[in-house]
Amino acid sequence: MHKLLTGAFLAACTYGMSAPAMADPMADAKDIIAEHEKMPVFEPPGEAFDAKACMKDKKVLSIPISMTIPFNVELQKAMASAAAEVGFTYTTWDNQLKVDQWIQGVSQAISQKYDALDIAGGLNPEVLGPQLSEARSAGLKISTTHLYDITQEQFGGVDYSAKVDFSGAGKLLAAWAYVKTGGKPNVLIVGSSDVLPSIPFVKAIQSELTALCPDCTQKHLDVPVSEWATKIQPGVQSALIADSGINFVLPIYDSMSQFVFPALRITGSEGAVKIASFNGTPFVLDMLREGQVDMDIGESLGWAGYAAIDNIMRMICGQPSVAKLNVPLLIFDEKNVKTAGVPANFNDGYGDAHLGGFRKLWKLN
Repeated sequence: MHKLLTGAFLAACTYGMSAPAMADPMADAKDIIAEHEKMPVFEPPGEAFDAKACMKDKKVLSIPISMTIPFNVELQKAMASAAAEVGFTYTTWDNQLKVDQWIQGVSQAISQKYDALDIAGGLNPEVLGPQLSEARSAGLKISTTHLYDITQEQFGGVDYSAKVDFSGAGKLLAAWAYVKTGGKPNVLIVGSSDVLPSIPFVKAIQSELTALCPDCTQKHLDVPVSEWATKIQPGVQSALIADSGINFVLPIYDSMSQFVFPALRITGSEGAVKIASFNGTPFVLDMLREGQVDMDIGESLGWAGYAAIDNIMRMICGQPSVAKLNVPLLIFDEKNVKTAGVPANFNDGYGDAHLGGFRKLWKLN
């Protein structure tokens, strides 16, 4: 898979030279936040097309990085539901994060004469370069779902990519920390550069903080996914002890929060130091409801599944690819977190505008 880093590192960064000063940074930051506090509305990602006619007798096989990850289970469930509405064969290739299982999935798609192969939920297609080349030679179209940031170029062995606005989430996290600290953020960003979109995600946070507050302090703790459980808590503790002025921790993926919060409690920073993150994972939304997390940017996986199928169908049907996965980013905080369910789930709280929107877009009504 991706190249893993050998350890975690902490870099102190005080930016003050590179970004032009904003005329009214507080107003700008509040505008970013306000835009993502609204109930999501459906915006068509492209032209309408007759999906049922185009997809008649078509078959799509999707290989997620692992079906042991709840995120992928929910995303695949939504993609299967969207495919069923249109009326074409959709198969999820079950696997447990093993390369040989991914390779078997590609072979299955070729031998069973599927029309398209989707590489989903964080699986880097470069790992399967030779196999995807064979699939394309056999006539399959190749897509990725929920992998690349909108700023990243896709792998040459891929036809279409449903990219995610990780950069937009980064700007929103920066704006939140800026506003909630009264324009005086001292931020610890916790990233994982072994995950493909993490580098532009972290860069977006850093750049937006620099633009909002050129003299404010930000630090970056980088921890590979395989070491989250062992390296995040001591890394955050060390940072808090070294700099008692830190007032926000921004773990870029919200599942990291389960390792961040104990560090706050152990160092006596609970309450004084806030956590804000991205993904809308149910157990983290439950942490938010219990006061352990300040804010979480959510994305409806039901909506994401329909948006992913939309892009796959556009690939098969000869329509232009969408610029990004049509999934709004919604702020969950103490004011609205209960709308995500008690306990929280992946889909409540976002409304259902996507259902009617995609049906109309696909001419199913």
